[in-house]
Amino acid sequence: MQTLFQTIYEDSELLAINKPAGLVCHPTKGDQYSSLISRIRLYLGSNGSSHIINRLDRETSGVVLVAKNPETAGGLGKLWQSRSVQKDYLAIVRGWVEREAGVIDFPLGKDENSIVAVKDCVRADGAAAKTEFWVERRFSRAEGQFTLIRVTPQTGRKHQIRIHLAAIGHPIVGDKLYGGDEDLYLALAQDRLTDEQRQRLILPCQALHAARVTFPWRGGTAEFRAEPELFFSQFAAA
Repeated sequence: MQTLFQTIYEDSELLAINKPAGLVCHPTKGDQYSSLISRIRLYLGSNGSSHIINRLDRETSGVVLVAKNPETAGGLGKLWQSRSVQKDYLAIVRGWVEREAGVIDFPLGKDENSIVAVKDCVRADGAAAKTEFWVERRFSRAEGQFTLIRVTPQTGRKHQIRIHLAAIGHPIVGDKLYGGDEDLYLALAQDRLTDEQRQRLILPCQALHAARVTFPWRGGTAEFRAEPELFFSQFAAA
């Protein structure tokens, strides 16, 4: 039987999962293993209720929370809307980030010049967006110079971390949409990525991982952590 996912934590209300990179959260036209929600439904059974609280991009790995009933989903949804949740990510970016820490404060909105419908960009009339970061380590490999950083988004805009890091000149390794050549994204969607394109991307998926989620819950503090996949950790360990 195929492994459905890695479980971080489970009780009668919550299920915390370490989502693998390359798996979409929402339903697709594929088989019952082709999306995270379909795997969750397989795991919980036909009588189970499942509500994904925090969705991650297809190529982003890490902590995803699932509520097992509508009441829990409503409570968690209110926490997310009130910005009571701290989300910590790890990312590997191209180049050496000079500052040890900082806040990226650029408004974001639709990229009207892009042929990719889902692409956003920094624009003066966009929605406010802030991303805080800390350098974990700088390192070099045969492919060039890279930085492992820890990132905490202060707002929750679409593709926020990816756009902000690219905007300061340090796109995430393997990012097919914001790495400088958006045709890589189309090539992935159309299943026509060449070996040369894969070599330019360096990694099979973008090096962005939701490492920790923390929030007030049931009179205390809930915290869930997940380790990155091997392709991420081995690359960063160089």
